[in-house]
Amino acid sequence: MTRKVIVFALAFITAGAAAYFVASKLFQDKPKKPDPGAGDIKQREAIPVPAVKFTNITADSGITFRHSNGATGSKLLPETMGGGVAVFDYNGDGLPDILFIQSGVLPGHDSKDPPPTMALYKNLGGNKFKDVTSEAGLAVPMYGMGVCIGDIDNDGRPDIFIACVGKHHLFRNVDGKRFEEITDSANVGGGPDLPWKVSRPEFIAWKDPIPFGSSCTFLDFDGDGRLDLFVCHYITWSPTIDLSVSATIAGLTRAYVPPKDFNGAQCKLYRNVDGKKFEDVTKSAGVEVFRAEGTAAGARQRAVGKCLGVIVCDPDGDGWPDVMVANDGTPNFFFHNQQSADGGRKFVECGGVVGVALPDSGSARGGMGIDFGEFSPGLYAAIIANFADEPDTFLRLRPRKAGQAQDLFFTDTALTYGLAGPSQTPLKFGAFFFDYDLDGRLDLLTCNGHIEPEIERTRAADKYAQPAQLFWNTGRDKQAFELVTESSAGPALFQPIVGRGSAYADLDGDGDLDVILAANNGPPLILRNDSDLKHHWLRLNLIGDGKRSNVSAIGATIIVEAGGKKLTRYVAGARGYLSQSEFPVTIGLGAIDKVDRVIVKWPGKDAGEEEFVVPGVDRAVEVKQGAGKNGR
Repeated sequence: MTRKVIVFALAFITAGAAAYFVASKLFQDKPKKPDPGAGDIKQREAIPVPAVKFTNITADSGITFRHSNGATGSKLLPETMGGGVAVFDYNGDGLPDILFIQSGVLPGHDSKDPPPTMALYKNLGGNKFKDVTSEAGLAVPMYGMGVCIGDIDNDGRPDIFIACVGKHHLFRNVDGKRFEEITDSANVGGGPDLPWKVSRPEFIAWKDPIPFGSSCTFLDFDGDGRLDLFVCHYITWSPTIDLSVSATIAGLTRAYVPPKDFNGAQCKLYRNVDGKKFEDVTKSAGVEVFRAEGTAAGARQRAVGKCLGVIVCDPDGDGWPDVMVANDGTPNFFFHNQQSADGGRKFVECGGVVGVALPDSGSARGGMGIDFGEFSPGLYAAIIANFADEPDTFLRLRPRKAGQAQDLFFTDTALTYGLAGPSQTPLKFGAFFFDYDLDGRLDLLTCNGHIEPEIERTRAADKYAQPAQLFWNTGRDKQAFELVTESSAGPALFQPIVGRGSAYADLDGDGDLDVILAANNGPPLILRNDSDLKHHWLRLNLIGDGKRSNVSAIGATIIVEAGGKKLTRYVAGARGYLSQSEFPVTIGLGAIDKVDRVIVKWPGKDAGEEEFVVPGVDRAVEVKQGAGKNGR
């Protein structure tokens, strides 16, 4: 019998009885240990925030893209989840270009206009962009969600993967000018496509599950120098499954069904065989996650992942990339990269053991975007952006003790570091660490917006369009993050949008990091960073040799030694929600005007590390594998 779901404000919070059950199963493995280094802050004094203004340059940039979700009133869940954005230099001219992912229309639309597609904008310099989608071969209709960039064949040109509702798509960069689709030959489609040729009534009655891709990332999980592919899937979905649940706003009109009313789905891992073809190793590599529905012998096994955000990281510092996944209403995953019995590599899901699965509240939250970084010297954390009325989860890695190996254990310290209260109210999707004021400390931004256009009918305080949140890193031991307001950053950054994906890049080459906020069913915001703090910086563009390491250098660790400090940064394949920021790594130096040395730990099982001496600060430097000390 169809269940009736009356949606009042918190009814959209994705945690529920199923999440509690799964959590209890996870923690049967090993009890969670307390972290004696985590304390609480009961009262906070205001901390002065430096003035760094952001300017909305969207109208003057030439970017006219508008995301379309194709909503027709049926309130199908995919409509409210897109879209993503990626920043990368597709043509090798040294300027970061922008790719916006389009959702568009679901099958059965009756419009005579061609369906909208993704949009690639070439950076012309001077904050001007040109739409080159058609000439680049990317005017391909699909219902897109997430995107990741990486050089799959190590030819020096970045390629594109797009996770979709329906069939996924992989595009090979041919000559820095155009892309060709190689999805079928590469074996990464992920399942059946949407039934594009059926009528609207036929689509609404469609019962067979359709892949629901979300975030994705390239990584070299087996260390062979070729980029593999990790793809998140959200839920088991079809129009019939969706519409079988009666969800309403105050009992009046249909609402978007929360994910707790759907079965979970599995992530996928594809191993890069030869730069052209991939092999599905999801099961053999340990990426499938099942949980029993009960304790009796023969209890049905079910997929519990409802995966929306993914970040590749190496918190234990063993040189092998691990994967952290943010789940929506079920415990988060931590896939630990370990040696398999045959001498290869596999993942072991141990989120409950290492403290990633649940925040300290003990209840699963609605996890969306995720990132990982060094927020204070020697201190590392993952940020997870959560649903409305849930604070951000700030999973701090237990500090390493002198002379001992890194203890792989995380504790939610959002309250300790000043994030819990200010981040409670918004519905948060995009999330990333970046140093917007170039003082050497990673700050934090979330891109926010509700999923329900009519949410104000039940709670006037909840808005559909919401402003982003920016947290400045204070450098203090406890009150590490301070909420930034219009008085210090200007109003442009806080213009309310139905925010989803987000990315950062130095779009204009002035050294500071600009911001792109993607919206659901609306235009993006392109925000220029107009910092005038005179802080120094260094921008490093890493290039692997294509043999020991992938050319994109995804998975590399960078250690910058300057002014008696050590700053650690990473080259990530994707971060946040459905999105990817630029590959070059910008390191803020504050008042420090000289870098002593740069150490790069290259990705790959035989890649090793090299030391580089840079010619100065306030400049971009290309760092090639084999060109530094200890290079070979």
